[in-house]
Amino acid sequence: KHNFSAGPCILPQEVLTGAADAVRDFAGMGLSLLEISHRDKNFVSVMDEAMALSLELMGLGDDYAALFLQGGASLQFAMVPFNLMKAEGGHAAYLETGTWATNARKEAHGFGKVTVIGNSSDRNFSYIPKGFAIPSGLDYVHYTSNNTIFGTQMKAFPKADSLMVCDMSSDIFSRQMDYSAFDLIYAGAQKNLGPAGATLVVVRKDILGKSGRYIPTMFDYPVHIKGESMYNTPPVFSLYVSLLTLRWMDAQGGLSEMERRANARAAALYGEIDRNPLFVGTAATEDRSPMNACFLLHDEATHKDVFDGLAKEAGLVGLAGHRSVGGYRASMYNALEQSSVDALVDVMREVERRA
Repeated sequence: KHNFSAGPCILPQEVLTGAADAVRDFAGMGLSLLEISHRDKNFVSVMDEAMALSLELMGLGDDYAALFLQGGASLQFAMVPFNLMKAEGGHAAYLETGTWATNARKEAHGFGKVTVIGNSSDRNFSYIPKGFAIPSGLDYVHYTSNNTIFGTQMKAFPKADSLMVCDMSSDIFSRQMDYSAFDLIYAGAQKNLGPAGATLVVVRKDILGKSGRYIPTMFDYPVHIKGESMYNTPPVFSLYVSLLTLRWMDAQGGLSEMERRANARAAALYGEIDRNPLFVGTAATEDRSPMNACFLLHDEATHKDVFDGLAKEAGLVGLAGHRSVGGYRASMYNALEQSSVDALVDVMREVERRA
């Protein structure tokens, strides 16, 4: 199968093999990974390596902490303002570029003043707002780097005189950038990192403990830093698969190689979308995401059954677009082989040939 699912999504085959082996017998213990204590030294070493390798791939030092938490990126919509928005006179800014960015902004309203510095809902989030003004004196500004549903990606992140926060759930570890420009990054694992169940948070330690508000224990980043991501029982399986994926990325050449592959996949697919008269992309060209390519058939009534039938024959799965956009969405995360994109392009060309 050629797996274009938006998430949970494709994982490297060697990662799946390693995960299956660990479910049967983890670290030669004669026990399954699913049934050992998270306090066992063999799993503690997994957690330590996963946290360290996350920072290493991002080029970050020990002034940052990497945490593996639960609750998905959606829980971070509340954890971020809990920890970073001041109890008195708190003020944050959000750039609304899609559904999840909007959900994050809505959650923050319960903690203080929220300013929307840009919003692209006027064209169904098909572009990234630009040239927006960022107020001074904010507690933080929040970006969403990639919009899975609408197929857009931020190529640049305007700086401000405040903390910078970014939800990188759907393009984490897919490109090189200056990750030290951000004070807090979070990402659900189920795109480029592992299966659902774990959420990566990378945070600069010296920004914490300054909100002046009461923070429930499970929402308090310093609690999780002190507990080394194991204040409570972590999602053991999801975290182990994430470690295997981190090792795989590192062995493949790190983020520079992940970016090269992402650009090659995107060039092949977007090139065909632009060339083929039967298809049209939905995102602004300059904001297209290398991770999630959204496109439509010009004439669904005539060509949809042909395209869907050929896609099924070719083993292409997960191509249905989100209901907010319709059409098709090809998610091309790190583990997707170029051959899968080539198979999709071949189908698109065959639909054109038969038209």
